Amino acid sequence: MFGQKIKQIRKQHNLSQSELARRTKIFNQSQISKIENNTRFLKANELKIIAEALGVSITEILDKPA
Repeated sequence: MFGQKIKQIRKQHNLSQSELARRTKIFNQSQISKIENNTRFLKANELKIIAEALGVSITEILDKPA
């Protein structure tokens, strides 16, 4: 659902999936890939962790189209 937007923001910050996973401290690269491909869905607290790891607000992930 939010995977494409997360991927877009990640690429804008020049981060690899592995680096984003490392920053979250709860996901691995495979899980980030699944999130970006919308095959793994996020709980609200997980979305917050990813937003913090990307240095953006949850609103930025939710509001803007990918």
